[in-house]
Formats: sequence, C-alpha cells, structure tokens
Amino acid sequence: MSRPADDGFTLLELVVVLAVMGAVIGIVISRGPVHSAGLQTRAAAGVLAQTLRTARATAIDRAREISVVIDPPHRSFAADDGPIHVLAPGVALAFLPPVLKGPRDTGIIRFSPDGSATGGEILLGDGARRVRIDVQWLTGQVQVANAP
Repeated sequence: MSRPADDGFTLLELVVVLAVMGAVIGIVISRGPVHSAGLQTRAAAGVLAQTLRTARATAIDRAREISVVIDPPHRSFAADDGPIHVLAPGVALAFLPPVLKGPRDTGIIRFSPDGSATGGEILLGDGARRVRIDVQWLTGQVQVANAP
C-alpha cells in the first residue's frame, strides 16, 4: 500500500498569501481613514439632538431652566455646564427663528422645568447634504430630519 500525500500548504503558497495580504494592508493604510461629509453631518446632528434632549430632561429633573447655546461662527454648541461640541471641518451650523439671539451671533434654546422650550430650527450641512433639527416650543420635543 502506498501512503497518501500529506494534505496542507507548501511554504511557497504561504509566502504568496502573506505577500498579497501585506500588499492589501499597505494600500488600505496608505489611503487613511474613510471620511464622508454626509456621515459627519448626520453624526453631528445626532450629537446636537442628544444634547438638546438631555438639556430638556435635565431641566425637568432639576426643576430649573437649562439653555443650549449654538455658536455658528465657531461651529460649536453646548448645554449649561456641559462640554463644548465642535463640528467637523466642512460641516456648517445655522439657526432659524424662533431661536433666541444671544451675544456674538449665537443662538440660545431654553428648556423650562415643565418640558417646554423657546423652540426653533437648527440646520447642519456640508453643502450636498443638510439636516434639520426642530425643537417644538410647546413640548420641547426634538426631531431630526433631512432638509430639502
């Protein structure tokens, strides 16, 4: 009886596979991380909407007024005693009435202890994609939608 050949890979096959994997990894690393302006805009809208919702919940919980300041010139926003969030480069920020005008071209949305808000509309965009955040004055509800 003859012995069957051992099944497996030869050293040459393993070297070829490792070389191909190394080339693919090198190409991926040289391109750097994938950036999408649309994804950055959507992510920024999510963080801003969450900041607004947290401010509303905090106002109700602490039974005091909480403000969120929107700063278009610096492309940033922050709630009372909260961190300052700065948008990614290329993502623009604007607000529309009835957002209250604050100092130095800032906008302010205030949430009351009963859950209501001063209300308003905030726009985020990168040119091709725009997202609208609506804050209802009566209920303080925050809604995110694609802007036309």
